[in-house]
Formats: sequence, structure tokens, C-alpha cells
Amino acid sequence: MGRMADTFTTRTLELTTGSTETVHDLTDACARFLREAARGRDGLLNVFTPHATAGLAVIETGAGSDDDLLETLRTLLPADDRWRHRHGSPGHGRDHVLPAFVPPHATLPVVGGELALGTWQSVVLVDTNRDNPHRTVRLSFLG
Repeated sequence: MGRMADTFTTRTLELTTGSTETVHDLTDACARFLREAARGRDGLLNVFTPHATAGLAVIETGAGSDDDLLETLRTLLPADDRWRHRHGSPGHGRDHVLPAFVPPHATLPVVGGELALGTWQSVVLVDTNRDNPHRTVRLSFLG
């Protein structure tokens, strides 16, 4: 039982995403967590957000990709009155469909205590919900 405490470490991040649709880069926060939690070991980082209206993605950030993702989601999930889920701001029902397209979790390889991402990959929180500016993300290292 005691061994599990050495191999599993978790931390919660509290974020403010604001009142606009956003792609919030978590890569640096993940790297800081792994410096403490992984201490040079190999394993897996699980990133999870306990929200019904946000998701996590591994994408290139900058160079317009963040805005392209949000524009694609606006095209796929327009903020209009088609949604049966109707509380909140107009079109908020689409935010509850978002996690089917951008899941609320990601599991990533850790090698030598560092995220083993590709050159242009970043870990991001995708939040289209303008009604909830406060988000939680849980980072868990297993190694």
C-alpha cells in the first residue's frame, strides 16, 4: 500500500479562463508538476477537468491554431437556439456537447520526468463556456 504513494501523485490547478471562449495552454504547468512529481522517472501524466463544458486537447499553439480550433468548434457547435439544454447564455447548450468532441481528459507519456510531446504539441484546456470563468484541472502522475 505504501508503494502507491511513491508512484501516484496528484495536484489540482485552479484557473480563471474569463468570459470569452479560450484555449488555455497548460504545458508549462504540467512540466512544473512533473519536475516535482516524476523526479526523472518514466510514467504517465493524466490531465482531467471535472467540468461538463470544457475539454483537453493536444495541439499546436500559436501560429493561429488556437483560433482555428475555436472557429472550428463555432462551426460545428454554433451558439444559437438549436440546443435543448437551454439554461445560461444563448447557445450554452453547445458547451455541454463540447466534451464529446474535445474530451475532458488526456493521458500523456512521461520519459525521464518530462512530457514526451512532439515538437509543436502543447496540452491545452478548451473552454467555450462564457458563463463559468473558473476552472479546475487535475494533474496525476503515475510512474
